[in-house]
Amino acid sequence: MTTEPIVEQDRAGELASSATDEQLIAMLVDRARSDGLKLTGEGGLLQKLTKRVLESALEGEITDHVGYDKHDPEGRGSGNSRNGHRAKTVLTDVGPVEVRVPRDVAGTFEPQIVRKRQRRLTGVDELVLSLSARGLTHGEIAAHLAEVYGTEVSKQTISTITDKVIEGMAEWQNRPLDPVYPVVFIDAVNVKIRDGQVANRPIYLALAVTVDGHRDILGMWAGDGGEGAKHWLHVLTELKNRGVADVLMLVCDGLKGLPQAVEAVWPRTIVQTCVVHLLRNSFRYAARQDWDKIARALKPVYTAATEDAATERFMEFAEAWGRKYPAIVKLWSDAWAEFVPFLAFDVEIRKVICSTNAIESVNARIRKAVRARGHFPNEQAALKCVYLALMSLDPTGAGRRRWTMRWKAPLNAFQIAFEGRLTPAAH
Repeated sequence: MTTEPIVEQDRAGELASSATDEQLIAMLVDRARSDGLKLTGEGGLLQKLTKRVLESALEGEITDHVGYDKHDPEGRGSGNSRNGHRAKTVLTDVGPVEVRVPRDVAGTFEPQIVRKRQRRLTGVDELVLSLSARGLTHGEIAAHLAEVYGTEVSKQTISTITDKVIEGMAEWQNRPLDPVYPVVFIDAVNVKIRDGQVANRPIYLALAVTVDGHRDILGMWAGDGGEGAKHWLHVLTELKNRGVADVLMLVCDGLKGLPQAVEAVWPRTIVQTCVVHLLRNSFRYAARQDWDKIARALKPVYTAATEDAATERFMEFAEAWGRKYPAIVKLWSDAWAEFVPFLAFDVEIRKVICSTNAIESVNARIRKAVRARGHFPNEQAALKCVYLALMSLDPTGAGRRRWTMRWKAPLNAFQIAFEGRLTPAAH
């Protein structure tokens, strides 16, 4: 028996339904215009349609609950029946809407689309979370809702909405991780927290590249002071306890003592210092008029074909600039063991591990979100803000696609350079 006639009938039905929907929409819009009715805003068409849809859904729910249609004689003597309505105003994506919620005599009706004591539909909560993730303060969100939707939402209500993410944040922070990651980038962002007095506190971040080329933010942790290797040891140990058995390369900004912390957790991991941070730190010891000259003199060092060639170029730099800026020479000498590892790999790997740019872009988004707050009342409020910013990094998925394409070639090079270590079975 062929299914082609059935498929054709289904397609014809879909086309007819679509045409009917378009005609209905056009008719509603034309009627609204002829009656002088606005499409949006207070008393607009969208508010009226939302009211009708919600009330229709509620009537369907009460019918299912009592077991008979309105005015149906079968309902007589059924033991429960409709008992009028009560008015209730709910905040929706199109503004405040007053709906008539049906009641039953027994008082057992529990509406689902607009629950008891519910004053906001889920879309409003999502809007508040989205605005908060983009750096708006609670006062700015309240002002936005009042201006655009014509409704008053208190700062406390907005705080209650954003507090709902805390449970999800804890679950995300403790989720199991992959057994192996090709690269992990680590860094910290300072935020101001009022704990007795306002002070800078670091929020530690770890961002990984998966074996499939996806970006995975492994977690965030609040520190209690300066960015130290001791706290990073705690962070890396937690990652290992969550399932990370191996990391091929870990890229950082050259924190003293970090290589030893990494070795204690993952003995085979290669620690790579960010070249961009080395350059920036070099400029701190030089006069502004010499920055360009120093940058040109150091470029042959970090673009050398081999470690030996880099050593030769660095000796030339030290000879030319060591007398004037001995601190720069010492800076590079002290970081040399963590600077040179990327020189052992081909260009595909070099260009993605020579800096912490991958995590710096995430940090920029976080800084934008926290800057509007000024400071936070406590550690949890700071973490909540950072978490919301992280969850809103790529709403369209376009960044994920670009990231995957960018890492396709480097991951192939990693497969060759670290043969056997990228397969979960090896761990």
